[in-house]
Amino acid sequence: MALINPSILSADFARLAEEAKAVEGADWLHVDVMDNHFVPNLTLGAPVVEALSKATDTPLDLHLMIEDPDRWAPQYIEAGAGSVTFHAEAAAAPVRLAREIRAKGARASMALKPATPVEPFEDLLPELDMLLIMTVEPGFGGQAFLDIMLPKIRRTRELIAKHGLEMWLQVDGGVSAATIERCAEAGADVFVAGSAVYGADDPAKAVRDLRAQAESATAAAGWGCAH
Repeated sequence: MALINPSILSADFARLAEEAKAVEGADWLHVDVMDNHFVPNLTLGAPVVEALSKATDTPLDLHLMIEDPDRWAPQYIEAGAGSVTFHAEAAAAPVRLAREIRAKGARASMALKPATPVEPFEDLLPELDMLLIMTVEPGFGGQAFLDIMLPKIRRTRELIAKHGLEMWLQVDGGVSAATIERCAEAGADVFVAGSAVYGADDPAKAVRDLRAQAESATAAAGWGCAH
């Protein structure tokens, strides 16, 4: 089963509670936290995450594009996040951080920028519930999908299979009706979609349509996924 996680980075920030309700059929709500240091943009912090978690029954998938996630990640779990993704390039002690996130009751995830290879982190994969392959440079929404990331997605899926892991493989950046099938065929099973959902006339229908596309491509590829 493919999971569709709409990104509120593409939503109307003045109407976040309503925007969350507009995609209630989604699996998770993807929340980008940016600090204007790790990436050149500034979004929202823990108080907004806490308010959002109270306004929706859809679980929150936090993507921390921030420096020093080792220090800040725990407070986002306390604010209501069900999954917390930190960047490999920013974490000082990724294994310790992943274990702390899990110990606090959330799913632990690690993200890789486009230029960061997955292979050096192979031994760390069992510590994670999800790996996020960025398919654009992190920092801004609305960027074009980077096709050169598809081989990296395939290699990651092969590593997951090699170790018999039940972890999720997420893609984020430029995911749309035009690109989601390629991502699914390559091995992704969790898809962050921003403008493809919130730019649609009917966001809930866009979620359903994207999920159907991804599941069809996964079935055709034959590698399968289960959540």
